[in-house]
Amino acid sequence: MSDQIPEETHIRHCMLFEFRKGMKATEATKNICGVYGDVLDVRKCQRWFNKFRSGDLDLSDDHRSGRPEVLDNDLLRAEVESDPRLTIQELADKLNAKWSTVQNHLQQIGKVNRQGVWVPHQLSEDNKAQRRNICSSLITRHEREPFLHRIVTGDEKWVLYVNTTRKNQWLSRGQRPVPTARPGLHPRKVMLCVWWDIVGIIHFELLEPGQTITADLYCQQLDRLQQALIEKRPALVNRRGVILQHDNARPHSAKITQQKIRDLGWEVLPHPPYSPDIAPSDYHLFRSLQHFLSDKTFRDIDHVKTAMSEFFASKQASFYKQGIENLAQRWGIVLDNDGDYIID
Repeated sequence: MSDQIPEETHIRHCMLFEFRKGMKATEATKNICGVYGDVLDVRKCQRWFNKFRSGDLDLSDDHRSGRPEVLDNDLLRAEVESDPRLTIQELADKLNAKWSTVQNHLQQIGKVNRQGVWVPHQLSEDNKAQRRNICSSLITRHEREPFLHRIVTGDEKWVLYVNTTRKNQWLSRGQRPVPTARPGLHPRKVMLCVWWDIVGIIHFELLEPGQTITADLYCQQLDRLQQALIEKRPALVNRRGVILQHDNARPHSAKITQQKIRDLGWEVLPHPPYSPDIAPSDYHLFRSLQHFLSDKTFRDIDHVKTAMSEFFASKQASFYKQGIENLAQRWGIVLDNDGDYIID
């Protein structure tokens, strides 16, 4: 999608092109906005389509009395910044201005049209306060006695057998893009469970089909993680220095899990609810893994396991080091954001 707002005349040519293809106004609006962003209102497209149906294919402006040719940029900026989701047509209606006038003045004040981002959860004030308090305490502790080298972080991720990616295509005018099949509602997938630290991967496993994470299974996994730690990080285990970082999913916070962690002699790093933006697997490891998975197809679970091994081994030690060391910086950003999410 382009960041540049196209000229009004170009949008009108696009509407005429869609009309001649036999598209309905709603379909045409969707197609045009899919390319350029929120530049066209369906009601406006319907008006132009009605004009085209009458045989009038003139794309120039009709005279509209009472509509000023100029617009106060300060007034426009105030409207946009009070509600960034307003469409150009809605701004035009509010300011009694032409669509094209609003479009031109948006360019003058440096506004571009971009889609908003998804966030994991609508944080309440209590959620934000928890995030601030926990991040503040972790920063204070880290400044007093650095501990990032003691963190062992773990999480789960679904891995699809077929990882189809829809990509932009270079096309000639009027040429239809090559379609991409949408994944089914219940695609084949396998659950990846992985634990790592500042040095690299410590242990990972894939669940068998139909298997789900329960507190009992998670405790068994922690036993296997302990064995891997004894083999790969003996100094950390012998000093009883493991700090486990995981989220607040039920299997992780169950009573038997808490007792298992005490039996192992580990500490749990405080982690606020709904906070994947300060969980290293979410903001670092899984992002890179998702890029690796793009357009890959797997035959079976063994094929997935081989691919996971290759991916983890392909990452240099600096990759894992950066992922853990970024934690302290991200705690500070949460405080700067007054508890709100980090938008990467």
